Formats: sequence, C-alpha cells, structure tokens
Amino acid sequence: MTKARQATTTVTFVDEYAQRYQELFPDVRSFEAFKYLLVGMLSDLKRKTLPAIAKAMGADAQSLHHVLAYAPWSVHELRKRRLTLVQQALAGRPFILCIDETGDRKKGKTTDYVAHQYIGNLGKLENGIVSVNAYGILDQMTFPLLFKVFKPRTRLKPGDSYKTKPALAVELIQELQNWGFRFEVVLADSLYGESSNFVSELEQLHLKYVVAIRSNHGVWLPPGQRVRYTNWRSFERLFSNGKQQTRFIRELIFGQRGRIRYYHLTTDKEQLPPESTWYIMTNLEGAIRTTVGNTYGLRTWIEYGFKQAKNELGWADFRVTDYASIERWWELVCCAYLLVSLQSTVFGHDDASGRSQPATVTAPPERFAEHRWWDSGQGWKNILNNVRLILQPYVFHCLLLPWLLLFDIPGFREGFLQLIGIMNSLHAALPI
Repeated sequence: MTKARQATTTVTFVDEYAQRYQELFPDVRSFEAFKYLLVGMLSDLKRKTLPAIAKAMGADAQSLHHVLAYAPWSVHELRKRRLTLVQQALAGRPFILCIDETGDRKKGKTTDYVAHQYIGNLGKLENGIVSVNAYGILDQMTFPLLFKVFKPRTRLKPGDSYKTKPALAVELIQELQNWGFRFEVVLADSLYGESSNFVSELEQLHLKYVVAIRSNHGVWLPPGQRVRYTNWRSFERLFSNGKQQTRFIRELIFGQRGRIRYYHLTTDKEQLPPESTWYIMTNLEGAIRTTVGNTYGLRTWIEYGFKQAKNELGWADFRVTDYASIERWWELVCCAYLLVSLQSTVFGHDDASGRSQPATVTAPPERFAEHRWWDSGQGWKNILNNVRLILQPYVFHCLLLPWLLLFDIPGFREGFLQLIGIMNSLHAALPI
C-alpha cells in the first residue's frame, strides 16, 4: 500500500495554523491549495486573484480554482472549525459585537446576487454584491465571526426567500448566541437602528446595544411633552493606538427620559460636520455619557479597520460567479483574517505547564524587531505588516525559483533557504 505523501511546507507560521483545518480537506493537494491561498491572501500582493496567488506560490492556477470551485470540502465545516478556534481564544470572555454590511462593485449580471443596489463602501447605488457581517472586538482587536450574502429581490434563485439586511443581522446574532458567544454590547449603524424589528429582536434577546439613528428619527410623544437637549459635554475619545481626541456629546430627551436613551455625538459642536456627527440610541444603563461615546466611536473607527482588513486580504478579488464558490472564498478570507487576529497579545495563551508559547510576531526574537520595516504597533494592521515581512523570503523564493533552476548561482538559493529557515523559527500563537 502506497503511503500518502506529506503536504508541501510553506512557512511554519502558516503551516501550524493550517494544521488546525487539515482533516477537513479530502486529499493532500486540496490541503496544499488551502495553505497556498492563506499565504497568498496574507502576502503583500496588490490583487489576491487566483492567477496572482498561483504565480507567487509557484502553484497552478487551475488547481487553485478547482479547490475553490469543485473540491469536496465543506465550507460549513471550515466555518465551524474557525469559530471553534475563536471560542478557544476568547476562553469565555464577552466581547463587543459589530453588525455591518459591506458591498463591492461587480460588473455584469452573471455573478449570483449582483444587482444595481446601494453599496455602502461607495455611498451610492452601483452594480455590486453586498453581505451582512458580524465581527467581534476584544480590547480593540477585531476578529471575524459570520457573514450572510444579501439577496436582492430581482436576483432570487429557486428556493431563495427575500430577507432584509436587518433580518439577516438578527439571524447572525441568533446563530452566534447558539454557539455560546457572549456580547457586552451590540453596535450597528442607522440601517439597523431605524429598523424597529431589529431593535425589538435585540430587546427580546436581552442584549445591550448602541445603534445609530437618523437625525430626523421620530419618537411618539404624549400631548404636552417636547424634545429637550442637554448641554454639550466634552470627553476624550480613546483610539486603538492609545491616542485621544476631544469629542462632544449631549443627550436628546423625548418627553420623559425612559429606559432607551438618545445621544448626539460630534467632533465639532459648532459646525456639526455630517461626516463626523452621529445620532445614537441605546439601552445601556447608568452614567453612560462617556461610555456610550467611546463605545459607538469604537464602532465607527473599527468599522473602517475591518473593511480595510478585508480589502488587504482580497475579499472582493474572487473571479467566480456562483455563490457557493464566492462563499468559499469569503470563508477562506475569514480564516486568513483570524490568523492575524490570533497573534494579538489580547489572545495570548500559556501551555499546560504555564510556559508561554513560542515567539510570535507580537513578541519576536530581538533580531527580527531590528528590521527597518518591523512594525511595533499592536493593532491588527500592524500585526499584518509583520506577518508579511515573515512571508517575504518564502514568496520571493517562489517567484525567483524558475530563474534559480535555469541559472546555477552558487550560494544564492542556499542563502534564500537559510533565510526562510530563520523565518521558520517563528511559530503561530494558537489557542491551546
């Protein structure tokens, strides 16, 4: 009986993470393609298309496409494994849950669920595809959770049913609760804050929330009652990089102050610039003036970072038209995203003996941090920058290998392999 060969190695850092998913792939070639896609998405390739990743990895583009579109691995099982890793990393800790939709421009109408619709990223109607996303924030570090594609009425397929974005968001929250995740508070923009069904569902699920509302948001008032504004108060908005900026907040009181409260936030109380002024609604309790300002400000700041991260990893770079393949691509992006998130000190773990895990990108050996481009920040993008530095020798070696096989330059290839070996001394920080 012939023994199955081992999967080709890439970089230890990625290989260790990929091993957590290995049993989900039916054969060694599929698992190798999974690793190639992870490395390609994490690398600093400008576009993360399958041909670009195949070229950078020295792989075959058709093989990568086959794994994405046809290979018999289950996207649902991959998602379950990823969410299990998130649970292990959280170790029972509650977190802030963000709900948001993201859209990307796509030409034509051959791609499933692409339609002329509002694309939030662009702030206008465009031809594109939209998803509703749930992601978490723990100590200002983001991590991916779930997503659902929005299916426009005009593009429904047999067996589909139309669901609004707020309805999809409720399904995401319920699914995460069924998994056992715990939320400190739910954050969402005005699309969801203006949905009475969405807010009602949050109330029925006994969840705390801070949601945006429109400036003309209406509340029914009994006769003789009116809308009042408290005086503007300043507070210091704390950002993930440790910096602070002054913000202003005041409360809107519709008649008698109730359990649900309303606030007006801005960066400039005189000019009220529309791009940095928000109306919000919350059921948080107690002295929440500063808390609610920082909490909702976290949503608007992290939202940008989350979308930027998806762009960095190639969320919209798929070149497939059926949603089954698109869903696989998006799930692979989430797997790559989680690998970076897990390297944060927020998710630091000790092994059973109490000893810290091996050196990672957030606590590298001294020589690594001496690299002129090494990023000492602790944010998600800072970690990604360092991950890309670690991957560089392997990616460059793959790109140059055809020349090295053609021209024998003594010591050149050996030097590359030695540098790759040094990179392999860094290990992935993973939940135990």
